Amino acid sequence: MIATPRTLFSRFHHLARLVGAVLIALTSLCACALSDNTSNTDSSQTATIPPTATPGFNAIASAHPLATQAGMDILNAGGNAFDAAVAVAASLGVVEPYSAGIGGGGFWLLYLADRHEYRFIDAREKAPLAAHRDYYLDDQGDVIRDKAINGPTAAAIPGQAAAFHWLAQHYGTLPLAITLQPAIEQARNGFPVYQQYRLLLNYRLKALQRYPDSARLFLSNGALPDLGHIIQQPELAITLERLATQGRDGFYQGKTAEALVNGVRTAGGNWTLQDLENYQVVERPPVISTLGEYTLISAPPPSSGGIALTQMLTMLDQFPWRDMNQVQQTHLLAEVMRRAYHDRAKYLGDPDFVDVPAQQLISASHNQQWASSIRLDQATPSISLHGPKNLEEGFHTTHLSVLDARGNMVSATLSINLPFGSAFTVPGTGVVLNDEMDDFSAKPGAANAYGLVGAEANAIAPGKRPLSSMSPSLLVSADQTAIIGTPGGSRIITMVLLGLLQAMQDKPVTDWVAQPRIHHQYLPDVIQYEPGSLTPDQRQQLQAMGHQLKDAGRQYGNMQAIRWDHRSGEVTAATDPRGEGSAVVQAVNSTTHVTVTGTVTADGD
Repeated sequence: MIATPRTLFSRFHHLARLVGAVLIALTSLCACALSDNTSNTDSSQTATIPPTATPGFNAIASAHPLATQAGMDILNAGGNAFDAAVAVAASLGVVEPYSAGIGGGGFWLLYLADRHEYRFIDAREKAPLAAHRDYYLDDQGDVIRDKAINGPTAAAIPGQAAAFHWLAQHYGTLPLAITLQPAIEQARNGFPVYQQYRLLLNYRLKALQRYPDSARLFLSNGALPDLGHIIQQPELAITLERLATQGRDGFYQGKTAEALVNGVRTAGGNWTLQDLENYQVVERPPVISTLGEYTLISAPPPSSGGIALTQMLTMLDQFPWRDMNQVQQTHLLAEVMRRAYHDRAKYLGDPDFVDVPAQQLISASHNQQWASSIRLDQATPSISLHGPKNLEEGFHTTHLSVLDARGNMVSATLSINLPFGSAFTVPGTGVVLNDEMDDFSAKPGAANAYGLVGAEANAIAPGKRPLSSMSPSLLVSADQTAIIGTPGGSRIITMVLLGLLQAMQDKPVTDWVAQPRIHHQYLPDVIQYEPGSLTPDQRQQLQAMGHQLKDAGRQYGNMQAIRWDHRSGEVTAATDPRGEGSAVVQAVNSTTHVTVTGTVTADGD
């Protein structure tokens, strides 16, 4: 089944509405003060950059055709990559309510072509001020799992709306009244239910049935809706309109903020208006690493992605991995993964609260020492590395990649954690709240309900951001630029690693997103693998080396990637065949589109 772009309105009508909104939007833009007070001057980075020649193509890869089309419409209306990324992300929050939305947050990696600079926007959610280290423990000191994953008690303060405002104010050329218009129309007019929506909805069906507004909006008479059933979100349209016309204040203050706080507190949560007023995005220096002829630009803490990817690639560089057979490569990959995830569990957290030894962790000496401990004929038992255990993460997120004709780039990974987040929709707002509080270590040093624990660095604290694996990344060399990322919880980092290795072998972008996947995260001490990715003989050889293996039971991930070949000038884009996304490449001043779409094969993350 091929997923093809579908719009609910004609493109002519849609673009006419965008243009018609310009006069109102320009007034709104002038009225929106730069209320976010985090400076972005310290986070610019000018390491290896793409060539000064511009690509001459617009390209977008996202997890849903309507979102990709929304971004393309914004580019066609004169916006840049940053405007388009806002439109794509806002649309995904409507048509993928299980993955992202303004009730969640995310990480945005940018390349500013005119300045030759990289920027990283941290819009990760923050714990409410009422949160504390033992927030989810009962009188016996046990973790209350339901409180941590369901309902408003599981929700951290969202950052998505603040990110939209920040991008529009600092990097976009169009105001939010234009870039949010596609999502507003999609929320008001609705979108048809598709297969992956049903699959993810079924995963959280019982939780959604507990909350009246969620059941009303996303179910049909309390049950799974049929394919083609129209999902309308009129309250969300109003919430997005306030954000579009009032900017940041339209979400974090005023009617929307009051409705959010009242709804959360009525349902048992403890948000305050101060929590919302205090939220700010943070611009942080991205992790930039030179790896031979390549430069990796990726996410810094509170993401663990950039550090772990740098570590794994540096360790791999100590071995002739390109010349190895699949068993040898799988063994080596598992060994570098387990070591990077060991450090992730032990050292990483919110850098505003803990001292993260980032430079030490990504140093050549540290990772060469790690590499020297790897035996090519035998697995290293994870317990022998004497580190803490890992923390389970929610597995549903989304990713988008954007390139505009001028060479601006966005790689953004967005999340509400589990499918449909906390499953709680705040009455009167249409906002589905995240359950990102579960990404903290609810009880550092002791096992949670999944048998996994985290370290003190990721313990709960008021105003703190939980550790994440989201890894929006760019890979730049003289030959090519890659824009890449994926959802997938703790497996995000290893999926991005496998995609980067394909790029480093000069494989086509379709290979990056379709590559069979294996994963090791230090503990549990097993190699997880997608069905069919290892033959029986290969599994037997790996077991003989001391590895434990676990079939993941399904395909996972939903990678979105763009490749700009600097040698030929060709731009290609691809969406993961495991999902229902859409990747479009469009020559500037041309109506010809080259589209690559995914096939529905599994309930990817």
